[in-house]
Amino acid sequence: MRILGIDPGVATVGFGLVESNRGQLKLAGCGVITTPAHTPLSSRLDQIYTDLEELIGAYHPDAIPVEELFFSKNITTGIAVAHSRGVILLCARRASVPVYEYTPMQVKQAVVGYGLAEKKQVMDMVRRLLNLPAAPRPDDAADAVALALCHARSATSLLNRGGTDVCSTI
Repeated sequence: MRILGIDPGVATVGFGLVESNRGQLKLAGCGVITTPAHTPLSSRLDQIYTDLEELIGAYHPDAIPVEELFFSKNITTGIAVAHSRGVILLCARRASVPVYEYTPMQVKQAVVGYGLAEKKQVMDMVRRLLNLPAAPRPDDAADAVALALCHARSATSLLNRGGTDVCSTI
């Protein structure tokens, strides 16, 4: 199974491709989509869509796990990220790739075994699970790889066979 994890954002969208085959996990690629500062939101969203469409075409993923929105103090940033998530969901839908959503706590639970784990612990487990010399960089890419790992581990669990397939419910 080829899993393309996506960490949504506006300035930076992280992506990480993990191949999962009978419990064996392999990092096949990761990076970020960046959009230029001081450009209209519509232009940035267009860039995200175009670049993600290209990634999906190149990687041919079987699933796209996306982080659910987490609102903290800055609601304005949350709204912009919500726009980005919408574009990501649309792009996946148009490519007929199922989308699964996970909260940050679910990702931490699946990767570390503790839903309140710190970012450093998550990055260390990403490195260990994929047998890498160092955690992926930048952080947005590492977060996307963690999402892909979360899905790889959740998709094979007897307790969670379905996930939330956003594409089939839209």
